[in-house]
This record gives sequence, C-alpha cells and structure tokens, in this order.
Amino acid sequence: MEKFDCVVVGAGLYGLAAAKQFRALNQESSLAIFESESSIGGTWAQHRIYPGLKSNNLLGTYEYPDFPMTAEKFGVKENEHLPGNKIHAYLQAYADHFGIGDLIRFNSKVTVAEHIDEDEGGWQLTIRNMRTSQEVNVFTRSLIVATGITSDAFLPHFDGQETFRGKVFHGKDFPQYKGTLEEGQAVTVFGATKFAWDAAYAYATAGVNVHWVVRSSGHGPCWMTPPYVTPFKKWIEELANTRVLTWFSPCVWGHADGYPRIRNFLHGTGPGRLLVELFWKFMENDVLSLNNYDSHPDTAKLKPWTRAFFTGPSFSIDNYDTSIWDVIKSDLVKVYVGEIDHLSDDKVHLADGTELKCDALLAHTGWKHVPCIKFLPEGIETEMGLPHAIPQHSEDVDLGARESLLQVADEEILSRFPMLRKQPVWNANYVPMTEQRGIKSNDEITPYKPLSSYMLHRFMVPPSERLLRTRDIAFAGVIGNFSNPITAHLQGLWINAYLKGQLDNDPSAAVGDSEAIAKMQYETVLHNRFGKWRYPTDWGTNKTPGFIFDAVPYFDLLQQDLGLSPHRKRGFWTEMWSPYGPRDYMSVNEEWEKKHK
Repeated sequence: MEKFDCVVVGAGLYGLAAAKQFRALNQESSLAIFESESSIGGTWAQHRIYPGLKSNNLLGTYEYPDFPMTAEKFGVKENEHLPGNKIHAYLQAYADHFGIGDLIRFNSKVTVAEHIDEDEGGWQLTIRNMRTSQEVNVFTRSLIVATGITSDAFLPHFDGQETFRGKVFHGKDFPQYKGTLEEGQAVTVFGATKFAWDAAYAYATAGVNVHWVVRSSGHGPCWMTPPYVTPFKKWIEELANTRVLTWFSPCVWGHADGYPRIRNFLHGTGPGRLLVELFWKFMENDVLSLNNYDSHPDTAKLKPWTRAFFTGPSFSIDNYDTSIWDVIKSDLVKVYVGEIDHLSDDKVHLADGTELKCDALLAHTGWKHVPCIKFLPEGIETEMGLPHAIPQHSEDVDLGARESLLQVADEEILSRFPMLRKQPVWNANYVPMTEQRGIKSNDEITPYKPLSSYMLHRFMVPPSERLLRTRDIAFAGVIGNFSNPITAHLQGLWINAYLKGQLDNDPSAAVGDSEAIAKMQYETVLHNRFGKWRYPTDWGTNKTPGFIFDAVPYFDLLQQDLGLSPHRKRGFWTEMWSPYGPRDYMSVNEEWEKKHK
C-alpha cells in the first residue's frame, strides 16, 4: 500500500491551490493529487469547455495572488472576460510552475475514505481507476478534499425519455454534444441558471431554434448584471470587494474587518438600515433598468424572481460577445415559464399542453452538493459537519441539542440583523424538482433531498473534538464567491497551517477544554446558519455556502487566524475605497513564513 503525508482530492481551482500551498510549506513531505477526470481545472477542465464559455470576471480579477495572468503570456486582453480555454491554460501553467503537475493522477476517483486511527490520525483511501475500474488502497496522514461544487451533475429522469429520439443531457456534458449546435434544427433548454443562458446563447447564435423552459415552480431566472454598474460604471466584482461597500451587507463574521461600530450603525439602527435598503434598492433598480426586461415578452419572463439583496453567487454577469438581449428577442428564441410533463417521439410536452418539437433536451438541473466520497466508519459524516440525513426521532437527545443550538444561532442572527426577518416570498408555488410531476430521480443524493446543512469551521474543517485532535482532514472549495482564486489561495494557506498546528487562532487548541469546544462549535453553527437567512435560495439550508459582498471580511477572518494583518492597503482612504484584488494578497505566504521561520 502506498503511503503519503498528504493527499489532495481534486485538481480544480481549489485543489491546485491547496496542493501548491502544501508543497510550498512542506518541501520534504510526500504529496499526491487524485483527479477523477482526464485533465486539470474542474469547471475549467479541457473536456468541460463548451462553446462560448467565459469567466464572469475580467482580466486581473480571476487569478491566484502569487501567479499573475499576464495578457502577453496567455493571450488575453484588458477589459476582456476570460475564455475557458485560456483559464485552463493558466491553471496548467500554475501547476507546472509550482511543481505539482507531475503529482496529479488522472482518471483516479477516491470512492471511500476511512478514518484509521483516533490517536495518530490518518485515512485509508480506496481509489478507482475510471478507465479499468480497478481499485487500489493508499494511506495518507492528511486528507484535503477539494472535489468542488460543480463536479457531480444531477440529471433526473423525464417521463417518456425512453421514447424520445433526441439526446437528453446535462449542461456539464454540453462539449460532448456540441454536434447538436451544427446538426439540430431546434433544442429545448431547461433551466434558468447562468449555464442555461450560455446554452441558449450558443444555440441561437449558431442558428438553432431554442425553446427555453423556466420551471414555474422553481427558483426562477438568475440575476444577470452588466459587468459595469452604478452611474460610476464600476466592475461588479470590484464593487463586491470594496471595503466600504461590504459594510452594506449584513455579515455575521463582518466584525473581522475591524469596523464594528460602522457595521452596528448600518444594521443595528433605523437610520442605518434605511441607508442599507436604499443602497440595495439602487443597485437592483440600476441592473433592472440597464437590462430593460419589460421591453419584450420573452425578456420579461427572464426577470429575476428574487431580490438582489438576498441573492448570492448565482448573481451572474453578461459576458457575451454580442447582445444576448437581442438574441432573446429574435425569432430564434422562445421563453416558456411552465413545467415539463413528459417527452415523446420528437417533442417535449409542457404541463399546459404546449408541445415543443426538438432534436435535443439540454437540462441544467443542478449539482449534487455533497462530496461523492463514502466516509467511514459509518456515521462519521455527522461529526465531520457534512450534510446527512436528519434523524426524525423526537427522543434523540443529540437531535434536540442540535435544534436548540440552531434556535440560539437564529435568534442572534436576527437580533443583530433585523432586516433578515423580512424573508422574501420568491415563489409561493415552489416545489422541489424531484417532487414535480413527470420528473423522477433514483439518486440517493440530489440537490433537493432534505439533509442537514454544512457545519464546517471556517467552512473548511470538522468541528468535532475527535477530528480536531487528529487534525488530519480539511475541505477546500465548499464555498463560492466572485473571488474564488483569492479564496482558494488563502484557504490553501490556512488549511496547511492548520494541518501543521501553526494557526494563531487554532480550533484544535480547544481540544480537552469543554468550554472552548462549545464556543468554537457555536461559532461554526452561527456562521453556517447565517446562509439560511442571508441567501435563502443560493445557500439556504440545503446547499453549499456562498456569498458575494461578504468575501473580503472572510479573507480578513482567515488572515487573523494566520496571525496576519487583514488591512493590506496604504492609507485609510485607499483601504476604504480601493477594491481588493488578487495582487493585494500576493505576499501573504512570505509574511506567514517569515512569522514562522
């Protein structure tokens, strides 16, 4: 059996950063990266780059802090949304530059991870070769799980699918079905996420007729914003990372930025909350006005059903080469708000009797949000803070204690942020997709199955005293935001400092102290429960954590744990008004290593 000091599962954006950080801090230690697919990149893997795929971000805002994406080297332009193939090339160059590319074992899926020793720690992994189906076991002292939140696609079964002559596939597999762009005369696109917008645009600009179905009992269309908003025409990702503007987002860990009085005024007083409401109303109206949804019947059907204030990472950016609004208004696109009832020979049938003749059904039906790894021994996922089935027995003492803790956290969140009490009714007729007529699923885990929510400390490590004692597992990339490369870099450093026991604010230091453990576990519940109220559709209680205007305070929190100063600008005015970007975190590794030399 092979043995490693550390194994990273996943070679996407977060897995590469975690592996690079381990390599940088542990030069003499052994490391392996297991990737179930055939190339690196996760969402940006070579085989997943569909026609027209681009980042929401512009050049300079989607890169690791210590590895700039230069226009000269990667062939990208200023003020350009980054093409998917360029991001893939960038990630490959990153892996090669830091010497981790040769450590990746492709087509190797970790199916089982068993915790071996309660005293010394360590995990025995079962690895399946995706080409031969052969399995081997390896042992690792430390395990970093970075399987991502868009890795395991959920595709339900549609009634009548067996008789449908066309192709039925998930948007993840769009590249494998790109022939439908050339061969098809009409397609049905099902869903209203950014992936669905991309698909509708790709088909229509290729001359294929698009029947675009938005589920009437679902979450509705995602927010689509121009890259530049407000009268000052600022990049949306820069706005989200400008410290002054982050104060207008109620954030349960916001105090980490060092400005509690301003935050208390804005969210704890009537005049402050009025300012916050005006800020978000202005932002929302600006986007709605720029998009001019009501100018055409089909664009009107794509107006968001949620309020911008309560929207998280599903907030998307118009990054198309030509006007997508003109495409939607053309004769090539027809938008329907309804339900798919069944499929037949060459048609998709809606519940209201509408028949959509088409050659293919591309379904953007979501992602399984739980890591596709079986953790052992049985039941350990409850200790790990991973989503799991909730016991229904009222006599369960632990269940009662957990419910009580959630209630206390809810009370604190709502007392600190009274605005969150006014939860939006975004769809009074909402029905989980798997409970909708005509759609079924035999999958054990779906995006709609009632499970407990994530409960990871700092969204990375289990808050269990037993697992804190061994300090041998962490999760990277469970969260999402506009600044994922920065998050990946800082999480990678934080995780590796944690595994080495070198955090200034170390959760494992609470082991053996019941009061300290209780305090740390409550903070974990508080931070994770926050999503239920702040981002009810994007995060809620049954999805992975994700936020937008709360990213900079999260970076502050991680840097404080590392013993670093979170304020990285020169001068008060710059600190307040200059957007935080990757270059601001370029030196965090050097600072931390100097501190621990």
